[in-house]
Amino acid sequence: MGLTGHDIRTGLDRLVAGMTGLKHSGRFHEPNLDGSAGDYISFDSWEWPQGVGLYGLVRLWLLTGREDLRRLVEDWYASQIAGGLPDLNVNTTAPMLGLSVLWAKTRDPRWQPVLDAWANRVLSEMGRTPEGGFEHHVSDRINDNELWDDTLYMVALFLASYGQASGRRELVDEASLQFLVHTRYLADPETGLWFHGWTFEGRHNFARARWARGNAWITAGVLDLFDLAELAPPVRRFLEGVLVAQVDTLLRLQAPSGAWRTLLDDPTSYEEISATAGIGYGLLKGYRLGLGTPAWRSAGLRALEAVMRNIDESGTVLNVSYGTRMGHDLQFYKDIPIQPTGYGQALAILCLSEALNHVGAEG
Repeated sequence: MGLTGHDIRTGLDRLVAGMTGLKHSGRFHEPNLDGSAGDYISFDSWEWPQGVGLYGLVRLWLLTGREDLRRLVEDWYASQIAGGLPDLNVNTTAPMLGLSVLWAKTRDPRWQPVLDAWANRVLSEMGRTPEGGFEHHVSDRINDNELWDDTLYMVALFLASYGQASGRRELVDEASLQFLVHTRYLADPETGLWFHGWTFEGRHNFARARWARGNAWITAGVLDLFDLAELAPPVRRFLEGVLVAQVDTLLRLQAPSGAWRTLLDDPTSYEEISATAGIGYGLLKGYRLGLGTPAWRSAGLRALEAVMRNIDESGTVLNVSYGTRMGHDLQFYKDIPIQPTGYGQALAILCLSEALNHVGAEG
């Protein structure tokens, strides 16, 4: 494609517009456990897709210094907090990551009491599996004794970020524990890829799905963890090895288009762009941080081109799979519908933002 920095910046402007314009169409009816309506699409809802979206916007603000982005994010958080926050669970913790990164930069006194209170509740109230992992309880479902890939991005990164910024070492240590426990049960030693989930009820990995977006949460999440917090050297070295083992296989499974399929090792499953963006972001970032070979950068740039081809004129990222529950067979993943989402927008923003470090401002 011969992408230039100008192309990428134009794409980023469109992605922001596409994210903030997302509205729930009523296509999906997913009521929460408390009886309230679930909204995993609209920008003005406090849920995990929007949480990942806000993190992407904050990272873009840090990269560009655009004050309009800072105002957008601060106004969003101020409005949500004034209206009252939802019950604590894994997915409602996700918006705290962007707020933590924002506070670490601005030290705005409005945010620290909210962050402190939420972090304290995570440590004291969040359900635990054997060995201390966070159970993947979410707004509309209780998943007792289950570990999911997603939990690390939605909860552990917030603890790492806020713990580092606030000097609360116990939060960084808890984030480290979560990465270690989840690695023990979700990383496949045969391939280096990650399974979507694990249950201590029957002790198995459900469908043993090597699901693309779950793996993207890991590729991106491990590298963001390194960015957000100072880890104990043995923990960091261990996770570096886990990451390299995963990427070695991801490189072999990239499709000719530059994308990855929703089931990474199933050539009959569809190509999925949120995972492609997350993995591409991780590969480019890993190369920049000195953890990867030139093959990481090459694959990351091919992923970037695939993502760019899937941004429409309104700034909406296409071919994004909708929120995915735990599947008990592989066909379940192949049948997940396509739907524009906040996390699709956010992972694309992270991918394009990181690409500016590799393509350059002027191409």
